[in-house]
Amino acid sequence: MSADAALGAAVAFCLATLTTPVGVSGAVFLVPFQVSVLHTPSPAVTPTNLLYNLVAVPGALLRFHGEGRLGGRLTRLLVLGTLPGVVLGAVLRVTLLDGGDAFLLVVAAVLVPLGAWLALAEPLPAAGAADLRRRRQVLVLSLAVGVIGGVYGIGGGSILAPILVGLGFSVIEVAPAALAATFLTSLAGVLAFVLLSLGAGGDAAPDWSLGVAMGLGGLGGSYLGARLQPRLPEALMRRGLGLLALVLGARYAVLAIA
Repeated sequence: MSADAALGAAVAFCLATLTTPVGVSGAVFLVPFQVSVLHTPSPAVTPTNLLYNLVAVPGALLRFHGEGRLGGRLTRLLVLGTLPGVVLGAVLRVTLLDGGDAFLLVVAAVLVPLGAWLALAEPLPAAGAADLRRRRQVLVLSLAVGVIGGVYGIGGGSILAPILVGLGFSVIEVAPAALAATFLTSLAGVLAFVLLSLGAGGDAAPDWSLGVAMGLGGLGGSYLGARLQPRLPEALMRRGLGLLALVLGARYAVLAIA
């Protein structure tokens, strides 16, 4: 393993351990690390990030499955929305949105105030995905996030998790569902970039060795983070997710403006 791959694996392990308990894979924080420290070329940085999700997220999903918390109604609703959404997003990216970052500004406008509210305010009463109106809300939300993921190659969990918690869902319920959606949207994204690289050249393909190395670090970190989650107070995880949403919202705003 090269020095860059070893460093990437170590950083990914730490990030996944910290972010998995709140339903975020940590991949979005690896983008600036790859660009600034490892100098991964663009656009290869995006599919490399998605490849990280494919290798890393199953660690958390395995742990959640062992605890009987994977495959519930919320997970099914998110997957049902994100999968067609990511396909639609990829089509939009190729046909209509080859430039411009309007979606990222929308995401930032949602995440920044939501993150501040989650970090500072008291939680809403517990919600669930049982009633028809709630199911429709979750389905529309996951479809929209899937479209954004298809256009920009970002995991859905970083957007879905804070919004669902803001709607009153428990972090304990949201984390496995959001990570399952992240895994499936990343799978679709990696396949799309691999197919595009066949005609666009090598820079559209992921850096396989780096992506797998970071993924292996994230695999261990995500399993550990999922194991730690039941031991963490709900209020602490909620406020931590709020701070993550603030940071992510600010980052998306900077990317869109720059």
